[in-house]
Amino acid sequence: MNGGLSLWVEIPVAILLVLSSLFALIGAVGLLRMKDYFQRMHPPALASTLGAWCVALASIIYFSALKSAPVLHAWLIPILLAITVPVTTLLLARAALFRKRMAGDDVPAEVSSRRTENGS
Repeated sequence: MNGGLSLWVEIPVAILLVLSSLFALIGAVGLLRMKDYFQRMHPPALASTLGAWCVALASIIYFSALKSAPVLHAWLIPILLAITVPVTTLLLARAALFRKRMAGDDVPAEVSSRRTENGS
């Protein structure tokens, strides 16, 4: 045992850490299998968010058991990730769409140009 912690603490921590690594692996495989940039954005974002929650929960369990008191500051990391990852993904998608438009690729029209064409 590690520092007097019981197996009832070490087993869930180990399971959560292995689960986190599986999410990272699934995200990497999804990244390789997708065809274009826009499809490749989703698997790593989703997998990294789920993996971060698993690592944070494992950290909370481990350090709470070690100190015999709740240690909840590890939740800050996945909460910040849950806020920033969607915003970053949106900005990267918009930048890639803008570059495709400037290159003359066939992409959906801008929302503002659709409104002016329809007269609304």
